[in-house]
Amino acid sequence: MAIVKQFMGAERFVATIGDGTGTGATFNILATDFTDDTGAAATAFPTAPAYYNLYLNGVLQTADTSSLTTTEITIPDGDTLNSGVPVIVECVVN
Repeated sequence: MAIVKQFMGAERFVATIGDGTGTGATFNILATDFTDDTGAAATAFPTAPAYYNLYLNGVLQTADTSSLTTTEITIPDGDTLNSGVPVIVECVVN
């Protein structure tokens, strides 16, 4: 029988593509460019979330479209998107 965590929480962070820097494979948005659920400036993404979801323009993206660290999210070729596209990162934590 699988062990199921009793409690999982989620933290959400919001920014726009225009907050990002770099080009091509190195395009990223720093955690400090996001706001959190309360509207306050984020300082970092959670350490070792169980998983995270990336939404671009409200559409859930597949796992191969990004990578996440505590300091940034990398979205290869994100620089080709319109700068106004909203970016939502949802981190599910234990």
